[in-house]
Amino acid sequence: MTQLIDSSARGVYPISITPFHQSGEIDHGGMDRLIDFYLSCGVPGLTLLGVLGEASKLSHDESLMIIKSAIGRINGAMQVIVGTSHLGFDNLRAYTDAAMSAGASGVMVAPASNLKTEEHVLAYFEALIGKIGTDVPLAFQDFPQNTGVFVSAETIHHLLKRHPSIKIVKHEEGAAMRKIGKLRSQEAAGERARVSILVGNSGIHLPQELHRGVDGANTGVAFPEMLVEVCNRFFAGEPESAEDLYDIFLPIVRHEQPLGFGLAVRKEIFRRRGLIECARLRSPGPALDADDHAELSRLLNRLTRRLRATGEDGVIRTYAVELAA
Repeated sequence: MTQLIDSSARGVYPISITPFHQSGEIDHGGMDRLIDFYLSCGVPGLTLLGVLGEASKLSHDESLMIIKSAIGRINGAMQVIVGTSHLGFDNLRAYTDAAMSAGASGVMVAPASNLKTEEHVLAYFEALIGKIGTDVPLAFQDFPQNTGVFVSAETIHHLLKRHPSIKIVKHEEGAAMRKIGKLRSQEAAGERARVSILVGNSGIHLPQELHRGVDGANTGVAFPEMLVEVCNRFFAGEPESAEDLYDIFLPIVRHEQPLGFGLAVRKEIFRRRGLIECARLRSPGPALDADDHAELSRLLNRLTRRLRATGEDGVIRTYAVELAA
């Protein structure tokens, strides 16, 4: 039986990349290795076909093939959230129905990029949820750097009160950590039920966001086991140890955080970890040049030295990093 996402979601929900062969075809063997790797990290769930999964470059049939294959391989061992923000309402309805029928735990949606006011945002989600049904659990992606739509804490509050099917708020607005505090204050005042808040942006501010009351991360980084360990330590009452570990990885997290180029970096690290055979992005998309590869090698060398010097090298539990390009 599918375990649907709910407001108790906690921990790290990585966003999977989509691996391709050099020809541009989907690397299904690489996808299987990634699924096994995420399972080995002990995460509660995974997001497929988000922005980092290059969803907009996949056909409908390719997307459903990935969803069905991944859910079959996971076999109930973790939840699966499917990204749908790139779809119009009619396609979204059919796609959501197919994903949920295949065993997805919920879908992730963001405001459409043409919404100009917060009233438009409220109307958009009224129509969207009316289209797909109130029984489909949603993760609301608040990512204005990508959508161009800025949504206040008050509007999110109204969305959550009107639509109980929104179970997770994915907080991804850069430099807007006060929004987390406002959402938690609304709950503390009894104005609505508590919602799960997971953060994106490669977890670039994860320690600070944990202190503000988030429940974990829903993002893609090349070392997701680090995010898992940071959250585990924080929730176990060891915030300084959690942040000390995070600091070691911060140069790599920062380097792979920008949209576009950062995904190329992330895929290359996964390639060096032996998880995928090719770091190619589907066109259009950037590729690393010789200087980029040399820079990444220096960063990975520094990461390895610091992990060994601090005795934290056991955090990278699965798959060795090939430092050279």
